[in-house]
Amino acid sequence: MKILVTGGAGFIASHITDAFINEGHSVTVIDNLSTGFEKNVNPKAKFINADIGDTNLLQLFEKEKFDVVNHHAAQMDVRKSVADPAFDANTNIIGTINLLQCCIKTNVKKFMFASTGGAVYGEQNYFPADENHPTSPCSPYGISKLAVEKYLFFYKFQYNFNYTVLRYANIYGPRQNSKGEAGVVAIFTTKLLANEQPVINGTGKQTRDYVYVGDVVKANLTTLKDDVCDIYNVGTGKETDVNELFNKLNLLSGSNKEEKHGPPAPGEQMRSVITSGKLFKKFNWKPSTILEEGLKATVEFFKNNM
Repeated sequence: MKILVTGGAGFIASHITDAFINEGHSVTVIDNLSTGFEKNVNPKAKFINADIGDTNLLQLFEKEKFDVVNHHAAQMDVRKSVADPAFDANTNIIGTINLLQCCIKTNVKKFMFASTGGAVYGEQNYFPADENHPTSPCSPYGISKLAVEKYLFFYKFQYNFNYTVLRYANIYGPRQNSKGEAGVVAIFTTKLLANEQPVINGTGKQTRDYVYVGDVVKANLTTLKDDVCDIYNVGTGKETDVNELFNKLNLLSGSNKEEKHGPPAPGEQMRSVITSGKLFKKFNWKPSTILEEGLKATVEFFKNNM
């Protein structure tokens, strides 16, 4: 298949690009390099430096005649979305609509959307959250992701357009950007390896569901040929608080820093954990990388690439 991967120079989508190419697909990557790096792009992929909001993208779609669009390009920093909701909406909503219009005009067969399994649910009513949990996002980032999900429903209703939504938990692993993305594992790891002091927001009791990037790649491969429009959580169902995460990384990096706490971050949820039972029941997908193994691989990557 001919697949367009947006954000393919970034952390998650570059790994997905690698997997698609290994499966024999033809992949084109577009990325504006605002947070990604061209060195992450697989040399067998066609790379185009472009923004998803570019009105000239239709020419690319008309030329390449893609079968699938795998959409990961996004403004993904919750705190930045709180500080600048208009920028968040322009990138995550308007930019995605631009892609969808190109898909409809050029008969793309399927749209795969990277949503968020934490931010769309907001402060949870029960733990872990399944796909039927009420969606009450507490940040513009979560609102924009949920809005795109609703637009996808519209495109299905109006044009019979096939889509898959993957609601990710907190993804970590090699190539995660410690500067431009909301990646606490990468931020802590790079600081500890540089003998700098990480700062934990608030009490550090806030929990997240940390899922390894390799497992997320498998979820994308698994749902690539799914012909039923649906939404799937992609997570581990296990909570880890920030203090515990810090202590694990402190040990793995060979550092000996004490916990240092700063003020809480605005718009940050206290607990977030999701279940992937639906994905398991339909496709037998489940995460295979335990947290300690994933963190060890991540620390080794940064040791070798800082």
